[in-house]
Amino acid sequence: MRQKDLRIALVCYGGISLAVYMHGVTKEIWHLARASRAFHGTGETPSGVEAVWLDLLRTIAASGGPSLHVMPDIIAGASAGGINGVFLAQAIHSGQSLEPLTELWLERADIDALMDPDAHLITGIAKVWAVPLVRALLNQPGNAVATTVAPETRAEVRAKLSRLVRARWFEAPFSGIGFSRVIAEALDAMAASPAGTPLLPPGHPLDLFVTATDFRGHPERLRLNSPAEVHEGEHRLSIGFRARTPPKAGGQLAAIAELVLAARATASFPGAFPALQIAEIDRLAAERKEPWPGRTKFLAGLFPHLASKGKLDEQRLAATALIDGSVLVNAPFAEALAAIPARPAVREVERRFIYIDPCARSHTGHEPIPDPRPPGWFSVIFGSLSSIPREQPIRDNLDVIERQSRERARLRVVVEGLRPQVEAEVERLFGMTLFLDHPTAKRLSQWRTKAQTAAATHAGYAYQSYARLKMSGVVDALAKLAARSTPGLSREGARAALSAHLRTGPLAETADARGRITAEAVAFLRAHDLAFRIRRLRLIARRLSSEWVALEDVSDADRQSARDVVYRALALFFDRDGPIEAPPLPPLADDAAPWLEAAASNRHLVDVDGDAEAILAEGMAAMPRPLRRLVLLAYLGFAFYDVATLPLLRGAEADEFEPVKVDRISPEDACAIREGGAPATLRGVEFYCFGAFFSRAYRENDYLWGRLHGAERLIDIVASSAGEARLTAAQIKGFRRAAFLAILAEEEKRLTADPSLIGSIRAEVLVRMG
Repeated sequence: MRQKDLRIALVCYGGISLAVYMHGVTKEIWHLARASRAFHGTGETPSGVEAVWLDLLRTIAASGGPSLHVMPDIIAGASAGGINGVFLAQAIHSGQSLEPLTELWLERADIDALMDPDAHLITGIAKVWAVPLVRALLNQPGNAVATTVAPETRAEVRAKLSRLVRARWFEAPFSGIGFSRVIAEALDAMAASPAGTPLLPPGHPLDLFVTATDFRGHPERLRLNSPAEVHEGEHRLSIGFRARTPPKAGGQLAAIAELVLAARATASFPGAFPALQIAEIDRLAAERKEPWPGRTKFLAGLFPHLASKGKLDEQRLAATALIDGSVLVNAPFAEALAAIPARPAVREVERRFIYIDPCARSHTGHEPIPDPRPPGWFSVIFGSLSSIPREQPIRDNLDVIERQSRERARLRVVVEGLRPQVEAEVERLFGMTLFLDHPTAKRLSQWRTKAQTAAATHAGYAYQSYARLKMSGVVDALAKLAARSTPGLSREGARAALSAHLRTGPLAETADARGRITAEAVAFLRAHDLAFRIRRLRLIARRLSSEWVALEDVSDADRQSARDVVYRALALFFDRDGPIEAPPLPPLADDAAPWLEAAASNRHLVDVDGDAEAILAEGMAAMPRPLRRLVLLAYLGFAFYDVATLPLLRGAEADEFEPVKVDRISPEDACAIREGGAPATLRGVEFYCFGAFFSRAYRENDYLWGRLHGAERLIDIVASSAGEARLTAAQIKGFRRAAFLAILAEEEKRLTADPSLIGSIRAEVLVRMG
């Protein structure tokens, strides 16, 4: 059966109290990933909504579609979305349950629970005089409560808002350390719950990014023509984690202190929570009596300007203050995009970007004429500080994705156009001997070297520019590696150091007087050019998946076996990508030669070439002759393709030629049960999106709709990944109905604040869907 990865890069927007809605959506992604795990043979018997997801995956496979592996392997979030991203990533990495997080949102995400105890102490004494003023403000005609809160909950909201307003002024009313404790307790509860196996394959990387805002900023060096260098303040901060999935349950994505820091920082809504300072996390770790052995390394990576020679400037670190990530970056697409290249693959991949926007608005051009009066004093301040930055469109991000997709499509056309000439040249080089015998690893190595030499000769003077471009790409990749191994060294600084070393050594020239690449340059590329090897195998994998589909005497099973062989070889090279942990690389010093030698020794790419070609040779021996011929032609001809296409990429890595698809999950897009978007379904949108913090009934409502909307949109997304074996409209409707009813049944005993909630939505489902 055709195997296919449906890989999800999830982007979670900020949304203040709509965090509860986003939790419902992310929980449904978690259920889908768990059902995928069961589908591929863990021996589990899913129940509830996971049984519906399992039935969907089985139906797609039985209909002639692929056997889907659903893999949420990149998660990026801001503010409320960042908190949900942290917990979802931990559940995926460890196999732990997300149920404890549900209880966190429903029980603890309340104004009274979040209030700092010190703020409560002065309420009844110092502000008795404020009682009549507060009552007047909250009850006068046209006040914010009357205009944005439903009638049945106005009394509850007024009572809690009165306590909030009468608390201390000119300081954040919510507790920072209290919030950090709640996050840590939720992580503890997840760890204490029964866990299954992780939701990604062993060794597969999981990337998590949350955005924060460095309130005081840090200097960034910019290079200009004149002056040569300037420094400007940078306030954007991305807190990133990457970990390879462990084979067993219960692993930690990162230290508890680091996950708490990320979640607390990204959701420090200005004015509501105090800015996060590192002392707060140190205090939490001391309270919990938990060591934080990686503190220096983690903080040095987060604040490289405060690190030097493995030490932190603790005085400056103590002054660092982090606030809500959505102040500057509410839609962290860039972080997720940067994580895609060079990810491991063992089968065909379809990449989806899914972003959750809980309060998307429909801007159709046919909206009511706005109020002609100027906005009020509070509205202008609140809008400029929060609403407007959060609602900026993601057009720039989507333009980048679309441009990359167009370039990949263009490259696919170029490569296909070159194919007849390249295959003819390879056949001319080797004649019939190429196809009479089964290739061995030794022959593949010899043939590969001969083909690469011929490609260089045929390229003529153009080959030198190609070689320089390759060298530049290799130096960029090595600089990234060196920055990881050298505390306080930026990627730009590492690249400058490596480039300076290469310019003054034997690699100052990559070609001789006749235009031929020098022996020193060849040795350098053999030792360090990982990207070339990955591009070569991906070309074959792509052709096996989408181009060589109508070969005589070649079955689907033959092509699947060939794909498995190629991906096994690819996995060897992916293992050499990323951080090298054993033995650790030394810091990059002024003399870069020892560091380069250590990097080459650690990755031993020449040895990996031999292992990969042994896998390929063994696999080719079992292939039908027509398929073996095409695989050989592509493998040996790749050097010709690369000379032509790498300059078109401007040196960037082409991880896949297939376009990346983008999907949104929002109340605006999920109308199977109830139309009208967020105003018709969510209560957290009330009171400037703080509504769900004032009422458990509101939180239960929004959490439930998050699950329902998530299920509806994910069914559409999974069904569309089936390719030509698409499900019928009737089948999709049936799966939606089954998922909705299963979710309502699962939540009936938990969601009781509004006794009519479950019954009323169930009635709507039955009326709309039969």
